[in-house]
Amino acid sequence: MAERSKAAHSHAAAVVLASGSGTRVGADVNKVYLPLAGRRLVSWSLGAFARVPGIGALVLVARPQDHRLVEWVLDREVDSAEVEVVYGGRTRQESELQALRHLAERIDRGTVDTVLLHDGARPLVSPELIAGVLRAARQHGGAVPGLPAEDIMATAGDAESLAGPLPCPAIRAQTPQAFRAGPLLAAYEEAARQGFDGTDTSSVMERFSAVPTHWVAGEQENFKVTYAQDLMVAEQILASVNYQR
Repeated sequence: MAERSKAAHSHAAAVVLASGSGTRVGADVNKVYLPLAGRRLVSWSLGAFARVPGIGALVLVARPQDHRLVEWVLDREVDSAEVEVVYGGRTRQESELQALRHLAERIDRGTVDTVLLHDGARPLVSPELIAGVLRAARQHGGAVPGLPAEDIMATAGDAESLAGPLPCPAIRAQTPQAFRAGPLLAAYEEAARQGFDGTDTSSVMERFSAVPTHWVAGEQENFKVTYAQDLMVAEQILASVNYQR
C-alpha cells in the first residue's frame, strides 16, 4: 500500500542545460539567450517542458554570470511555469551532476522517479517528443531520441580506407535523454568518483549502469543551434505555416 501511494505521487523532473557559451555561433553572450522569433532561445525549450503532463519539476542549469539574463527570461517569458535555477560546473557533465544533486532528496524520497536532461540549444523540441521519451524511459529504464544516421560509413583498420556501412544501424542522438532517477544519480556520482567524462547522458549510463536504453524516433526540427545559420533555420521553421507549437 505504501509503495502504491509513493508511485501515485511520483513525477518526472526536467533539466534544461544552459551553461554553455556562444563562441561558435559568433555571439558575445551565451547563445541560449539570443533572440529567436520574439523570445530568447532557451525559453522555447522551457515552455515545451512546462506543457508536458507528468513533469513536476523544471530545472534550469545556468552560469553565475548569466544571472541577470536568467531573471529576465523567467520573469518575462516563462512566468506560467515555476523554474528552479541551479548553477552549473566546468563541464556539461558537472552541470548535469549539479542538477541531479539538487534533485537528490526528492529522488531518494521517490517523489522524482525519472529525470530528463535536455540541451537548451535545441529550442524546437516538441512536447510530443518529450512525452514520448518520458513514456519510453518509464517503460524501459532509459530513452534517447535520435534520427537514423544512414550516411555514416565505417573505416578499415588503416583508418584511411572505407569498409562500407556500419555493421549495425546508427542514430544521431538528440535530447532530452531520460532515465530512471535513482540509477541516473548513482551513475553520475560514480562517474565523478572515477573521473569519467562521457560524451552525453547515455554514455555515462552505459558505463556505470545496467539500465537498458530505448531508442525513440527523434524530430528533424529538434536540431542543436551551433552556428549563426542555425538560428536562421530555426526562425524559418517557427515562421512556417505548417509548424505547430
